[in-house]
Amino acid sequence: MKTIPEHDLREIIDRPDIGEVVRANDDSAVRERAVDRLRLLWEERRFLFRISVYGLALFTLIAFLIPKRYESSAVLMPPDDQSNSGMMLAATLASKVTGSLGGIAGDMLGLKSSGDLFIGILRSRTVQDDLINKFDLRKEYGTSQWDRTRKILAARTMISEDRKSGIITITVTDNDPRRTAAVAAEYVAELNTVVSKLSTSSAHRERVFLEERLTQVKQDLESAEKDFSQFASKNGAIDIKEQGRAMVESAAVLEGQLIAAQSELQGLKQIYSENNVRVRSLRARISELQSQLQRLGGKQEVGAGATASDSGDLYPSIRKLPLLGVPYADLYRRTRVQEAVFETLTQEYELAKVSGAKEIPTVRVLDPPDVPERKSFPPRLVIMLFGAFFSGCAAVGWTLAKAHWNDTPSHNPQKQLALDVFGRVNSSMPWATPNGSRLQAASHKAWTAMVARGGKK
Repeated sequence: MKTIPEHDLREIIDRPDIGEVVRANDDSAVRERAVDRLRLLWEERRFLFRISVYGLALFTLIAFLIPKRYESSAVLMPPDDQSNSGMMLAATLASKVTGSLGGIAGDMLGLKSSGDLFIGILRSRTVQDDLINKFDLRKEYGTSQWDRTRKILAARTMISEDRKSGIITITVTDNDPRRTAAVAAEYVAELNTVVSKLSTSSAHRERVFLEERLTQVKQDLESAEKDFSQFASKNGAIDIKEQGRAMVESAAVLEGQLIAAQSELQGLKQIYSENNVRVRSLRARISELQSQLQRLGGKQEVGAGATASDSGDLYPSIRKLPLLGVPYADLYRRTRVQEAVFETLTQEYELAKVSGAKEIPTVRVLDPPDVPERKSFPPRLVIMLFGAFFSGCAAVGWTLAKAHWNDTPSHNPQKQLALDVFGRVNSSMPWATPNGSRLQAASHKAWTAMVARGGKK
């Protein structure tokens, strides 16, 4: 038989009339194969239906064996960000960018909101450890390792933030509906505790500093007041300046009265004798005025170090007032300075407390977690339908593969290779006769003993 060269064959096939015939034959062959496959599936419909039912039953059992899980969510209002006007303006401009570009712009500008801070705290190890200890989650999750328990808790907790509204949602999944709601509520409580305890705002640091400074200043003020009161009580120095002015005025009045009495005495001497009643009376008055002037002037002091209490006078003399003025003014100035510092620090402390209360982000709960009434997992109907569909598809694939295997000639190299591989693998299985391998012999012995034990039962 004469063969046609390859290039001549291609020329013949490329001819329009011959090409249409070949393509028509190929299409008809494809349709015939499709019809044959459909006929085969129809003939095996009982097998396909039986496998689908088995798959439905198996996946139904699996769906009911999977433990139930419940979800409970707590929704938090966005915290109030207390920042300076420049940062607030930049944040406002960044928030006007729509879509994901707004978050990217905020990250590039470094504008981290308190919502990001809240999420970071909720995901921290401190909060997780407190939850693990309170609910004994290591026992509930069946592990004694802290790291493993944290990973399970993190996998069952979803914390998200709405970029537009800033609302934070905490969703907890657990097998117990009551524990689910309790864990979600505890997340909120732990967030409040940690935020209040670990606040690092500038107002908080300023308040702590002012508290320490106020304690020291209060002690200094009490010491200065005590020293000043003891000095004033010992020396009778109530107000040196006013006392000096009052004493000088009193001395001037006494001096004037003394001069007038002496002038009057000179006139009476010219008229009356020394034994006259008026002369003696006027002399006594002059002597009293001179005594008062001497007491005011300090001429009757016992010594240089004598005080008002030592001499029996209520107030110090004019001569001693300048000596008392310097220590009095020093103690007075010290007391006044400590009072001014204490008042200023007290005002600053009150302002710092108000500012610190404003800067600490408050946790406001929009929707508290509630006990779920229905399970969130597993979706049993979906699993059952998927199992039936998957089993049907597997049965169809098996049927078509089996038909293709049977239609393949035995001398096909691929079929021969597959038979060789399957034969070698099967000969190494426990149920095969030992082939000299110790491992295969041991596995065959164990398989035989297991089958025999099962037959006796």
